Amino acid sequence: MFKSVLSLTLAAALGTASFGQTTLTAIPGEAAAAKYASISQEILRAIEKGNEYLKSKQNPEGYWAQPSYPALTALAVTAYMRDPANQGKPVPEYIRKGYDFILKSQKEDGSIFNRGMSSYNTAVCMIALLAANKEEYAPAILKGRAYLIKQQNHFAPDNPYNGGIGYGDKQAPPIADLSNTSLALEAIYYSQKLAKDGKYGEQPDLDWNAATEFINRCQQNPAVNKEPWVSNDKSQLGGFVYRPGVSSARDKKSAAFDKAEPPKAYGSMTYAGMQSLIYANVDKNDPRVKLALKWLENSYSLDENPGMGVQGLYYYYQAMSKALSAMGIDTLTLENGRKVDWRDELANKLISIQKSDGSWVNTNNRWWEADPVLVTSYCVLALEQLYHSIPR
Repeated sequence: MFKSVLSLTLAAALGTASFGQTTLTAIPGEAAAAKYASISQEILRAIEKGNEYLKSKQNPEGYWAQPSYPALTALAVTAYMRDPANQGKPVPEYIRKGYDFILKSQKEDGSIFNRGMSSYNTAVCMIALLAANKEEYAPAILKGRAYLIKQQNHFAPDNPYNGGIGYGDKQAPPIADLSNTSLALEAIYYSQKLAKDGKYGEQPDLDWNAATEFINRCQQNPAVNKEPWVSNDKSQLGGFVYRPGVSSARDKKSAAFDKAEPPKAYGSMTYAGMQSLIYANVDKNDPRVKLALKWLENSYSLDENPGMGVQGLYYYYQAMSKALSAMGIDTLTLENGRKVDWRDELANKLISIQKSDGSWVNTNNRWWEADPVLVTSYCVLALEQLYHSIPR
């Protein structure tokens, strides 16, 4: 039972599940195989080089980058586990050490962290544990899941943070944001079959309706978002901000907003918001999803994180690959009418900027993207999600 449950969740995480819906502009299998034959081999080589780089950067104690944040280890471990070349192979010792570090970082309440940002770290570590497809990890996964569910805000329905999830730091009141909410929803979504299979007793569940309302309050969409900061600017319609009333594109530190200059949508959060709606079982033909996709098509770029320049650029690449893969989207139609094969363009972009040692790194340090371990993990995962989603 466990393997069948985890194989389904892993397939979805890799972008090979379509949430029970038809793909958009799907390419027939034989045609797709021929179309992507050459780039597929280049993708596999780039993934191999990236994972070799990550292997060389592991600490002897089993962690990557910083022991305070096990999410960094989880990203590197997941990058190895999702490598198509590693499927069916025994897990090597260095990856087992990474998993041991993650498990040792789990607390009695189910959280997986060592210093701050407990929700973020727990969610990312859960995805790594799910990728292992091992029954012995099930208790840790479910403890982490229950912890994340407890982090959901339960305020009055009109509170802008109701239904969302924040970093998990001790705040009064807890401030939710779309980035952490999206990561938590991803971990909760992909572990739900495990939670419901009956083998591990009754498990709690998220208030998905409240979560959906929080996601709505992060979208520039007057039809569903009645917050006073929502813009009437058509160029913003459908895009998502970091949290209600605040956009990292304006680098605000609080929930205050300026009515004369509403918060701006940006690329990585719009991909996160669009996929969060899918996690919450919103149909991908729903106007909220279609508006988000239209904003992304109109703002399409591989040279910047739209609305943010190069800040968070590599998080944006992974968010793009994850969302479009999971939704089964093959082609984007840009504002000028150009049809974009996003897999081909994103793969070529990432391959072209990979360094000779197999790493990637951002010139801008915001959100730790000057750390090549973090950024290399993002890029390897983006290429893996893209590769697994190629129609066959």
